[in-house]
Amino acid sequence: MDRAFVYGMSVEGNNFTDRVKETRRLKLDFENGMNVILVSPRRIGKSSIVRKVKSEITNPAIKVVLMDVYDCRSEYDFYNRFASVLMKETASKAEQVLENIKRFLVRLTPKISFTPEPMEDFSFSLGITHENYKPEEILQLPELIAKEKGIHIVVCIDEFQQIGEFPDTVTVQKRLRGVWQHQRNVSYCLFGSKKHLMVKLFQNRKMPFYQFGEMFYLEKIPTEDWIPFIRSRFESQGKVISEELARKICDKVENVSSYVQQLAWNVLAETDHEATEQDFTNGVEALLAQCSGLFEEQMKGLTSYQISFIRAICNGVHDGFGSKSILQEYQLGSKSNVARIKASLTDRELIDSDGSGTYIEDPVFRVWFKRVFP
Repeated sequence: MDRAFVYGMSVEGNNFTDRVKETRRLKLDFENGMNVILVSPRRIGKSSIVRKVKSEITNPAIKVVLMDVYDCRSEYDFYNRFASVLMKETASKAEQVLENIKRFLVRLTPKISFTPEPMEDFSFSLGITHENYKPEEILQLPELIAKEKGIHIVVCIDEFQQIGEFPDTVTVQKRLRGVWQHQRNVSYCLFGSKKHLMVKLFQNRKMPFYQFGEMFYLEKIPTEDWIPFIRSRFESQGKVISEELARKICDKVENVSSYVQQLAWNVLAETDHEATEQDFTNGVEALLAQCSGLFEEQMKGLTSYQISFIRAICNGVHDGFGSKSILQEYQLGSKSNVARIKASLTDRELIDSDGSGTYIEDPVFRVWFKRVFP
């Protein structure tokens, strides 16, 4: 099915927008064995561009392996995911997966489950523990596989910032870096949805992964690239949208990729033939309604100080929070309290800071907040 707009998941095919320059560079990095740290705010399209590049690698001597470690909560959770995906993605059929396990994980007897449907996939559990395998043995797997198969493996790990949440995380990071930095037939693309944690892992001189690879910053797609895409997707559905309204869609959500597609879909759903201002307004209302449950959940547990801090940002305050006038106007307490508020809201991914100040990271959240907390 050719969907007009896709959001809430990685996109591909006709739904993948522009990114020509970035795709070319990332593909070049993959083909030349460069380690890459992909950094950007949420909902910009990191997973989509990695999948796009993976689909464009046609050289049989290069194998791109993609895994998501979001639900890994411990070091050995990670090793099980790491090994399982490697076993599966470096094989072309079930029999070869089992051969991979027998060849490279000889001390394991995996538990395999087959679905009733003959065309469906199968799943397996390796059961790797500290008793049967040392961390270094698992981390060396891609190098061993690459050497035996005569290929180069690019290991792409989504939600890599989860490593930073593991117990004794610095020790774990040292293990990973200690093995991976010496591999000659494997390269890594590490990325995640929590920008501030990714920056902490890779740009702090005291952290093990400092200068592990090229820092690849994924910027927002420009409006001038979005407009023809939005208009063409409307046309594919037999409908029309003006350049002006397409631009308003981008401006409303500040070019955040997932939101652009979601709002564009909402406007399309409201449109009979040619999109109107009312269709746009209805689309925005639908977007806020769709996101309100998530935003309400994010607000749970916030203190009055934290809510006041967010209100200050929404009112145009981006720095100088410790000044007497701002402290009094927004009842933020002391300067030291401001530092704690800022750190907590950053951890919750509600705000972000750069050299120019502190901002609400999510443009739709900002619109919603100003309505609920005027």
